[in-house]
Amino acid sequence: MQKKKIKPSTYIYPAPVMLISSRGRDGKPNIATISWGGVLCSDPPMVGISVRPTRHSNSLIKDTMEFVLNIPSQKWLKETDYCGSVSGRDSDKFLTSGFTSMEADTVKAPLIKECPINLECQVRQVINLGSHDLFIAEVVSAHVDEEILDGEKISMDKLSPISYCPNVQEYRAMGEKIGSYGFSKKTGGG
Repeated sequence: MQKKKIKPSTYIYPAPVMLISSRGRDGKPNIATISWGGVLCSDPPMVGISVRPTRHSNSLIKDTMEFVLNIPSQKWLKETDYCGSVSGRDSDKFLTSGFTSMEADTVKAPLIKECPINLECQVRQVINLGSHDLFIAEVVSAHVDEEILDGEKISMDKLSPISYCPNVQEYRAMGEKIGSYGFSKKTGGG
C-alpha cells in the first residue's frame, strides 16, 4: 500500500475524553473538557494534561496547582461536549451543565459526581510546550463508582468511556474487546 506524506499533526486516534474540574482561589468551581492527556507514570501514579494558556482552567490550575481528572461515560456526552464549548469565565458550568459538584478528599477542586472515575491530582510541574501548557500531576486520591467494577477491576463495558478523534472532530464509542495483554504469547503470535 502506498503512503502519502501529510502535514504533521497529532494523529493519535482515539484520544480519551476527560473532564477537568478545578477551583479558583475565589472558591468558584469550573469544568473543562479536554482530550490532550494520559498516563505518564505508574509508580507514583502520574498523569499529564495539556491545556491552552488562554483557557480559564489553565489559570485556575496554575493558581492552585491541583485539579480533578474526571472520566465521563457516554450517557453524559451532551453535557461533556457543552463543558468544552462554553467558557467558565462566563458561566458556572456546574449550574448550567447539570453536573453535580462533590467534595474531594485531598484537593480543593471538586469531583464530578456523575463521572464514574475521579482522580484527585496535585501538579508537580508545568511545562509550556507552545500552544499548550503540560501539567504533570500526581494522582493523590482516586474514586470509582462501584457499578463499573468487576471485582477489583474497572469494566470498560460498564464504564462506557468517550473517545475523541481530533482532526475530524468526532466523538466515538469504544468497540468490542479484541484481546488481552499477553495473549500473543499464549497463542504463539508475534
